[in-house]
Amino acid sequence: MTPTQPSPRIPFVDLATQSRRLRPEIDRRIGEVLDHGRYVMGPEVGELEKELGRWGGGASAVAVSSGSDALLIALLALGVGGGGNQRDAVFVPTFTFTATAEVVLLAGAVPVFVDVREEDFLIDLESLDREYEAVRAAGVATPKAVIPVDLFGLPVAEQPLAEWAAARELEVIADAAQSFGASRDGSPVGSLAPITTTSFYPAKPLGCYGDGGAVLCTEPEPAAVVRSIREHGQSADRYDIVRLGVNGRLDSLQAAVLLAKLTVFEQELAARRAVAAGYGERLRAVSSSTATPWRVSTPETDAGVESSWAQYTLRVDDAAGRPSADTRDALRAHLDRAGIPTAVYYPRPMHLQPAYESYGLGAGSLPVSESLADRVVSLPMHPYLDQGALDRICERIANP
Repeated sequence: MTPTQPSPRIPFVDLATQSRRLRPEIDRRIGEVLDHGRYVMGPEVGELEKELGRWGGGASAVAVSSGSDALLIALLALGVGGGGNQRDAVFVPTFTFTATAEVVLLAGAVPVFVDVREEDFLIDLESLDREYEAVRAAGVATPKAVIPVDLFGLPVAEQPLAEWAAARELEVIADAAQSFGASRDGSPVGSLAPITTTSFYPAKPLGCYGDGGAVLCTEPEPAAVVRSIREHGQSADRYDIVRLGVNGRLDSLQAAVLLAKLTVFEQELAARRAVAAGYGERLRAVSSSTATPWRVSTPETDAGVESSWAQYTLRVDDAAGRPSADTRDALRAHLDRAGIPTAVYYPRPMHLQPAYESYGLGAGSLPVSESLADRVVSLPMHPYLDQGALDRICERIANP
């Protein structure tokens, strides 16, 4: 008898298949950069910015060197952390990647961590309001801005947040590092907030072959300031420095890659949404099954909301429906044995990270995020996940 061959390991993010599909166009685009030799701020950067603006609903787009630099440049453009007797306070969700918090400190401000909602991982307005009042009562920092994060590709409902922020004279910077291509009520990411930042890290829905990012502004004035800061604070004259800036330019080669990928981006977004729908249809039954030692809660989107599905993230509880890190880890090990990779975004909220301990209130202060860190698990998600792989993943979750 021929021994059964193990199933091939499923890619968590399949950049190789995408690369094979786009290789002729990528090669053509890169060849043009090599021919003209303008490796920094070449014509591809301007072309990319026009395309990004179109995707962002007519926003003024400024391509920059990374998603982190996009956030930092946006803060600097708004004058956050610019000195004075008190440091500015910037409110950020604690359940996010470190970049959202670290740029606040790099800008000279103070991060104030806020809890998220369990059902969609997005910033909790009630928690935000509590933390805002606490900062005002303490009087040691001046509330200046809030950075909501479109976690896993789902855009924040910006209108309620905008109204809350406007009533308190706070700036809003949308961190859309994971949600470029998403929309809410027909309005695309890039048009939902006055300033939006995004990332083109390779694993993002739209990713280059290195680091890259962009700042999108709904008005031209802040975009002009962003452009200046991106290039060392210069004016139209390269050696006329009018403000503090950074070296935040996007390389022409990365812009060329992104232009090639934009030719299929709409198709890839549709494929991601089909994968998410397939997961949801197959996994909802596991939430009430008595045949597994775990219960899984699938992510949902409201009517009128289109996620870019940067990640497909489950909440995992034990058989009795109780939060359990051990159960989540058992599910991960079970999938790994079947050649199915998973990831945990994020295993520790920011307010409990050693680098930010002095800015948080300790364990128990933001309970939803602390519980999610023990329960979340992300499954393979990319446009090239075929029906067989999707069936295999879901069947493994349903059959311990």
